Amino acid sequence: MNNWTRRELLTAFLGAPFALAACRENNARRFPDGEIVGQSVEVGHILRENRVFEVSPENWKDVKVAIIGGGIAGLSAAWKLRKENLNDFVLLELEKDTGGTSRSGEGQPVGYPWGAHYLPVPFQENTELISLLDEMSLTNGRASDGSVVIKEEYLCRDPEERVFYKGRWYDGLYLHVGESDEDKRQFAEFQKQVDYWVNWRDAKGRRAFVVPSASCSDDAEATALDKISFADWLRQNGFTSERLIWYCDYACRDDYGLKLGQTSAWAGLFYFCSRVRKSGEESQPFITFPEGNGRFVKHLSENVSNNILRSHMVVSIVPNEMGVDVVCLANGELRGFHSDKVIYASPMFTAPYVIRGFRDKPPFSAAEFQHNAWFVANLHLKDRPKPRFAKDFPLAWDNVLYESPSLGYVNATHQKGIDYGPAVWTYYYPMCHEENGRTKLFNFEWRELADVCLTDLARAHPDIYDLTTRIDIMRWGHAMISPRPGFIWDNERQKAMQPYRNIYFANTDLSGIALFEEAFYHGLRSAGEVLDRCQT
Repeated sequence: MNNWTRRELLTAFLGAPFALAACRENNARRFPDGEIVGQSVEVGHILRENRVFEVSPENWKDVKVAIIGGGIAGLSAAWKLRKENLNDFVLLELEKDTGGTSRSGEGQPVGYPWGAHYLPVPFQENTELISLLDEMSLTNGRASDGSVVIKEEYLCRDPEERVFYKGRWYDGLYLHVGESDEDKRQFAEFQKQVDYWVNWRDAKGRRAFVVPSASCSDDAEATALDKISFADWLRQNGFTSERLIWYCDYACRDDYGLKLGQTSAWAGLFYFCSRVRKSGEESQPFITFPEGNGRFVKHLSENVSNNILRSHMVVSIVPNEMGVDVVCLANGELRGFHSDKVIYASPMFTAPYVIRGFRDKPPFSAAEFQHNAWFVANLHLKDRPKPRFAKDFPLAWDNVLYESPSLGYVNATHQKGIDYGPAVWTYYYPMCHEENGRTKLFNFEWRELADVCLTDLARAHPDIYDLTTRIDIMRWGHAMISPRPGFIWDNERQKAMQPYRNIYFANTDLSGIALFEEAFYHGLRSAGEVLDRCQT
């Protein structure tokens, strides 16, 4: 625990000027109830101790396939195996809940996300993802051009986004109010650059940016963007507008948990280009639910519920001539699985700690797969804050604070059309502004992080303290992969997609971009490779 003053705490998270102003106010405000939720960090650190695990003979079981990790990649792999009638598998999940960063919580009046909270409508070429949406009864046939039609109630309702700036709420994420002619010119020029890359095709007809990223062009003109940061790309193209730079920085923090200068230019443009069908069109609309992507987790988990073993921490994976032996720690007891094949859907950096022999002759550099830390807070409100001004843009689904290093909050109640009374707000804070952010995050207790959250939101909602009845906080030490310059098109990422002694890697890390579609793709890809091998 840190022995920081409140001013030091708020300065570290929210910046010195705002911290000073906040500390001048009454510090004795009422605090709601709440707690830190999620897995204890000490459990995962058992893997670092290099223990020797011996499983008693009666605790071994034979399975065709063992899936390690119950996030979207692991659940998607299981879904694929089940669809192809391979039922002799087990999915081993460290936590008591599946879903990883797509998991959700239950509450009143609605459920709420603990991480990922939307899925853009996929292009018609992404047939397997669309088949999942069909299976979940989210679709309403196809349009005349073949694109999937999503039922209206599952598309994000208006108003979708707003931004808080200098005491007022405004429509949208890009701040148009008060913009100069030069701001307008640069924003229009930036859109021209986006349009160029949306329309760009290589000699094989491939797009530069598309989801899943495995379909992106590897042409040198496109991949060269990965060699520089997004900040450098903006400078090289003459973009200096403060609000445009903020907009691009927000995009990087939102999807990658990185600042502008920490993000590959390829990844930065991927954010703006990959979900636009052609220039002049809007980005694909969002599919969302109050509980966020927890809806997909629930469907996939129920589909393979008999194959899931929760609270099973994989501590050892031993490839051998017969297959792969997997050892788990479950409720203080060691259990083992003799498997023919393993699908490794856990974060890639963990591979050296659990796969026997990996360190001796590494098939790829796991250290290249770097993650960042976040904290997510769910606030339970007994009522909505009162608008500060009659002409303020109303409460939206996504609510962003322009002058804050946080990402603001998502209103989980929004999609249900419940516009009055109790609500649940999900607040997101990436630790990209902090050196050694992961270590610092886990040194703070609930009270300190709740203070950051409430103080930050109070700049837009002074009555937030009186309205909030509870705040629960999830600390994500390894929230998502970091697409820093040079990583996306690096050889290590390509190497990691190759099987290693009957172990097939499947985590979204393999794309370098932590998106639902990427995890889904790698789950299906690895399951397809396993199915092919099982049939030969």
